[in-house]
Amino acid sequence: MNRTELIERTAKAIAAHDACKHRIGVCCGAGCMSIGSEKILQDIRTVVKDRGLEEAVQVVPTGCMGPCNQGPLVKFHPGGTIYRKIDGSQLKEVMDAELAEGPPQTDRWIFSDVREKPFRNSEEDPFFRKQHKIVLKDCGELNPEDLDDYLVHEGYQALMKVLSRLSPEDVIAEMKHSRLRGRGGAGYPTGFKWETVYRYVNDHKYVICNGDEGDPGAFMDRSVLEGNPHRVLEGMCIAAYAIGADKGYAYIRGEYPLAIRRFENALKQARKAGLLGQNILGTAFSFDVEVRIGAGAFVCGEETALIASIEGKRGTPRPRPPYPAESGLWGKPTLINNVETFASVAPIILNGGEWYSGIGTPKSAGTKVFALAGKIRYAGLIEVPMGTTLREIVFDIGGGMQGEGVFKAAQTGGPSGGCIPATHLDVPMDYEALTSLGSIMGSGGLIIMDEESDMADVARFFMEFCMDESCGKCVPCRVGTRMMHDMLQKLVDRKGTRLDLERLEELAVYVRDTSLCGLGTSAPNPFLSTLRHFRGDYESKLQDNP
Repeated sequence: MNRTELIERTAKAIAAHDACKHRIGVCCGAGCMSIGSEKILQDIRTVVKDRGLEEAVQVVPTGCMGPCNQGPLVKFHPGGTIYRKIDGSQLKEVMDAELAEGPPQTDRWIFSDVREKPFRNSEEDPFFRKQHKIVLKDCGELNPEDLDDYLVHEGYQALMKVLSRLSPEDVIAEMKHSRLRGRGGAGYPTGFKWETVYRYVNDHKYVICNGDEGDPGAFMDRSVLEGNPHRVLEGMCIAAYAIGADKGYAYIRGEYPLAIRRFENALKQARKAGLLGQNILGTAFSFDVEVRIGAGAFVCGEETALIASIEGKRGTPRPRPPYPAESGLWGKPTLINNVETFASVAPIILNGGEWYSGIGTPKSAGTKVFALAGKIRYAGLIEVPMGTTLREIVFDIGGGMQGEGVFKAAQTGGPSGGCIPATHLDVPMDYEALTSLGSIMGSGGLIIMDEESDMADVARFFMEFCMDESCGKCVPCRVGTRMMHDMLQKLVDRKGTRLDLERLEELAVYVRDTSLCGLGTSAPNPFLSTLRHFRGDYESKLQDNP
């Protein structure tokens, strides 16, 4: 397929999309599927068929719509109404209300249940209204298994623009101007990373998409791969063009079978359409992608460990330099970005780096996807501008605490992050502000805790995770995390003394400062941040507490 053929196919797909009077999307992300959304999808299709409405009503599976603990979710267009916790007994009334002539006749089961009168257009509800969706813009709208549906939503328009109008230097300049920082956790400027790989001359270069999301409570990358796989693939293709790569790998956790299946399906569709492989869109640019399935090792989220795993070796990190940009996969220059970073690329190319840099804060541009979990009314997937306060996320978007719970802390950054107390609810969620509180942005896990949470036990839990996931290559991490866990367990069991707490704090600094890779250097963060903000949770357990 060349450029003209892509334009024609896109126009045909848009015409078919617009011809339908009604469009019904059923969330078929992993969360909703686990509670029966596939059956709801089939039941709706049966109702549409029985009523002879197949030409007027389009019924499609979608990716995650956002408020995951309200599923199964069904969204009706036009109108944008989302119905929550739908089952077979409610389906007839909902279908009658939405498909009948005139205004819908029921407000029952409309998201959300805390409003006196729920918003019929879900975008008006604070859960959605307070968000700014770029990465998640089409998740929950398009069919992730249909290339034509992606074309309707500006699919591959950015790639066509790049291949027809921009040089690799132009693309890199646009990415630098956007001020996008890597969303995998480190926050390194994306454009500068691309430029570094571009400058190394070699016969082969590689692009790797890091989908090895392993933080407890995190499901951002999984949901994007499930809900909009072509967007990630398009970002990888643009990156490959910019740095001069001819081969790419998507490294996805084996625990994400639906994400793997949908991404592999996207690869097949793109190859068949001439959007992947040799001479893409009739140009001299050739690029192909393979999937590599991770075995669940948390340490393989680190770049050099991930590379070793793709090469068939044991996934352990190596000292740097050389960095992967110079000597990565099989010794060749390699670009590694995570799923969310690649999903941000196409909108930046289409709308311009200046547009993206105008969102967020002066040092943290754009938006961030968070997996909102814990003791909160609306757990799920959200996307907000950088700098949005924690208070807005918890009480406006998240609907506040569950039941009568009182906010105590928010844990950010997974086992590498830290805990933010209620006194800092107005902290802007950006890289610099979180670091100043002893936490990190990480990949986007955000766990909300109430007053029942024991912060010493929270630190022990995350230390146990890091201890189990340590690859064992360096002594500070292999031995230090185990020692820290045992000492934390002693404190949680109320068998520790003030001297034990002092030694634990000293050991945490050694582990942080001397470990080989990010797993070890960040493992003490949950303990250090909880000790800083919740010292009373530790001191109340000491045997020699005065």
